[in-house]
Amino acid sequence: MGLLSEGSPLTWEETKKYTDHVRKHGIIQFINQYRRLKDRSRDCLMWGDEVEYMLVHFDDNKKQARLLLTAEPILLILLEEEKKYPLEHQTTWRPEYAAYMIEGTPGRPYGHRMAHFNMVEANMRLRREQVMKLLVQSYPGASALSLTSFPRLGCPDFTFPPSKPTPNEGVSRSIFFPDDATFGGHPRFKTLTRNIRERRGEKPAINIPVFRDVSTVQPFVEDYTVLGDDGASKAAAKPDHIYMDCMGFGMGCCCLQMTFQACNIEEARMLYDQLTTLCPIMLALSAASPIHRGHLADTDCRWNVIAASVDDRTKEERGLEPLKENRFVISKSRYDSIDSYLSPCNEKYNDLHLVYDKDIYEKLISEGIDHLLALHISHLFIRDPISLFSEKIDQDDAVDTDHFENLQSTNWQTMRFKPPPPNTDIGWRVEFRPTEVQLTDFENAAYVVFLVLLTRVILSFRLNFVIPISKVDENMKTAQKRDAVLNEKFCFKKDIMTCDTPKTAESFCCNCTKSIAKEGCSEELLGCDMFTVDEIINGKDGVFPGLVPLIEQYLKSIDDCDVDTSCTISQYLSLIKSRASGQLMTTAHWIRNFVTTHADYKKDSVVSDSINYDLIRKCDDITYGRTECPELLIKYNTKSQDNIPVAMAKNDAHLASMAAKQVAPAGLVSATGDCQVHSGH
Repeated sequence: MGLLSEGSPLTWEETKKYTDHVRKHGIIQFINQYRRLKDRSRDCLMWGDEVEYMLVHFDDNKKQARLLLTAEPILLILLEEEKKYPLEHQTTWRPEYAAYMIEGTPGRPYGHRMAHFNMVEANMRLRREQVMKLLVQSYPGASALSLTSFPRLGCPDFTFPPSKPTPNEGVSRSIFFPDDATFGGHPRFKTLTRNIRERRGEKPAINIPVFRDVSTVQPFVEDYTVLGDDGASKAAAKPDHIYMDCMGFGMGCCCLQMTFQACNIEEARMLYDQLTTLCPIMLALSAASPIHRGHLADTDCRWNVIAASVDDRTKEERGLEPLKENRFVISKSRYDSIDSYLSPCNEKYNDLHLVYDKDIYEKLISEGIDHLLALHISHLFIRDPISLFSEKIDQDDAVDTDHFENLQSTNWQTMRFKPPPPNTDIGWRVEFRPTEVQLTDFENAAYVVFLVLLTRVILSFRLNFVIPISKVDENMKTAQKRDAVLNEKFCFKKDIMTCDTPKTAESFCCNCTKSIAKEGCSEELLGCDMFTVDEIINGKDGVFPGLVPLIEQYLKSIDDCDVDTSCTISQYLSLIKSRASGQLMTTAHWIRNFVTTHADYKKDSVVSDSINYDLIRKCDDITYGRTECPELLIKYNTKSQDNIPVAMAKNDAHLASMAAKQVAPAGLVSATGDCQVHSGH
C-alpha cells in the first residue's frame, strides 16, 4: 500500500499537466527533509511486517470458492479500535488494491530485544483472528487466507457477489477483471488503474508462459471475442502464454513485506544494498503462485505478473517507437528490481546503464546530496506521477512531502529506501518487498524472523553480500522459474568477509573464505560463484558457510535470548532449512502437485472450478490447523507470545524517553556499536 492522500482524483489528461510541477516540488521536499534529518542517528534497529490477506467465500453445496468483495466494511470495523486507542492498539489495518484484500501490520514496531522475535507469530495470529471474528458474524462461509494469488482470478464469476467485467467502459476496460473487484473505499486504486492504462495508451499486456502438460492445447491460443474483445487482447496475447490485461491481476496478488529502521542514514543505505542480493533468494524460497487465470503457469512467482500489470510505459519509452513525446527509453516497469546500490563502497557493483533525469541530478548535487543518492532519486523521478488529487497540487515544500512520496510510492521495486516522514520520530528505513506470502502464520513469521536475523548478522559480523547488480537482475529471472529452489543456481557472493569482520566471525567463516580474509575490501576481487538455494541457505562445505549457520553462530554470540524465544527461532530456522534443501515443498510446488494429482485434472493445464474449490478448502484447513501437511510444514509448537516480559517493557519505555531527548544511555550497544534505543516505528 502506498501513499493514501485524500481528495478529488484527477484524470490522466489533467494529471499530465502537472507532472513537471510534481517532480520539481517533490525534489525540493526531499532536499528539505534530507537537510533536516541527514545527521539523525541513534535510532534503534526497529522492524515490522505487512501481511496481506484475501477474503474468500465458500459455497460448500455448489463446491465453489470465490473472492469476497467485502474488504471495505470489514476494514471500517477493524479501524475503530485504532481510532479509539491510537497509542495502544495491537494491530493496524489498511486498505489494499482489491475489494477482497486487507493489509495487517503490528500496532507497534518490534525492537532490538531477542524477545521481540517471539511476538511475531502471536501478532499475526491475532490479526487473522480479528478478521475471522468479523467474517463469522457477518459473512458465514467466509475465510481470511494469506494466498499470494487466487487460482481463478479473472475467470467467469470469480467474485462473490458476482460481478461482470466492462470491456467498453470503466477504469480498467478489462475483459476479465470487473471494476467492482477494485477497492472502492479510497480513490487511489481506481485512479491508478485508469491512469496507468491511459498513460500507456493501451491496456497492460501480461503474458506468462503456460505450463505444458501432455494434453495442453498446442499452440495454446484463446478466443477472447466472446468476452467482448475488440481485437486489442488478441493482438497483445502471446501464443503459449496466459494472457491478462489489467492492474488487478498483479496488485490483486498478496505478499509479505518487511520494513527495517536503521540507526542512521548510512546504515540504512548499507542495509538497502546488502538485502538487495537476498531479494531473488527469498523470492524463490517463498514461491507461492503457480496458477494464473485458471491455468497452471510455467513459473512459480507473481513478480513478472505485477511488473507487467502496472507497466505504464508508452511505446516510445519501451523502445518500440522513436522518442517524440516522451523523455526517456526505460528498460523496466515501475514495478521491478532496483537498478543501483546506494553505499559508496558498493558503487563498483553498479554495472547497469542507469537512466536518470540529469537536471534533477544536478539540482540534487548542487544542494549537497552525494552522487549515489542523487542518482537514485533522479532515477526514480524519470517516472510521471500517475495519481494526483486536486487538493494536493499546491503544497508547502518546507513541511509537506506528498509530492515526493507520490513518485517514491509508485516506484514499486524489490527494495525501497524510505526517508523519515515529517514531524514524526520515525527514522531512516528500508523496505524488503519481494517475498510471497505463505499459508500459515507460522510460515510467515519464520520468513520474517529469518530475514531480520540476517540483518543482525550482517551488521554484527560486518559481512558483504553485494554482487554486480546485473547479476541480481539475472537472479530475479531465475527465481521465478518452476521449482527454482530445486533446479536452478544463483550468482551469490562466497567471499563475504570484509576488513571489518570481527575475529569471532572470521574464525567461523575462515574454512570457506580463508584465501580472501585479508582482501575483503579489494575492488578487484568480486568473489562470486553459482550456488543452489540449498547451498546459500544451508552452506556448501569448504566454499560458503550458509545463511542459517551464520545466524546460528550469531545466536551463540548473544546472551539475552530466553528459552522460549530460542525454541521458537529454532523451529523457524528448521522450516527455512527444510524448504531450501527440498525436504519440504515450496508453497508453489505443493499447489502444483495438488492440482496435477487431483481426480478432476485432465492434464490440460486447466484449473477448473472443482479443483479450485478443493485446493482453496485444503489451504483453509492447513491455515487454521484442521489438517496436517507434512510435505509443506514441519511439526511445530512455538512459544510465541503477545508481549515481552514486563521488566523489559518498562526498561524500553525509559529508553524511549531518553531517545526523545537524544540522550545516549550507557551500556546498551547495538550490533553496529551505536546506541540501541526505542524511538518509534
